[in-house]
Amino acid sequence: MANFFRIVNAIVLWAIVLSFLPKLSFKKYLPVTLFCSGIFLIQSLLNLIFKWWDVKGGIKYRVFDDLAFIFGPFFTINLWVFHFTYGKFSLYALCNLIMDLLYAYPLNAFFQKIGHYKLKRMTSTALFIKTCSLAVLNYGFQRFIEKPSPSESSNHRSSD
Repeated sequence: MANFFRIVNAIVLWAIVLSFLPKLSFKKYLPVTLFCSGIFLIQSLLNLIFKWWDVKGGIKYRVFDDLAFIFGPFFTINLWVFHFTYGKFSLYALCNLIMDLLYAYPLNAFFQKIGHYKLKRMTSTALFIKTCSLAVLNYGFQRFIEKPSPSESSNHRSSD
């Protein structure tokens, strides 16, 4: 059952992104999505030491599971959220709050029940706090990379 969800997530979510997300949005929000995915990859590596969660089947399945989540639903949903909410922080925060609550509680329980993974040294509340914090960090990162450099600002003023 868990493998079914991994495959469906990868195929369906990427098909939707490639079919419907405007190319400009993809390019604009790709850096922040890669940044955040990198943080999740580091967390996955740290999980080998701290054992926050476990995946049945050993290291091979853990790596596959982590990569499938990070570059499947997490990556694609992050692109969509930024596409629809960026520039409206309250909407972005509300959207992330709702999705993080759904992920940390009912979806987390469901994924554990079907054997997708099992939390060990992390609680649902810690998962919720982690994802909310990451959402705020992501928004700040996107604002930072979009900030025009001083030379760009002066060029706009001189041409006006």
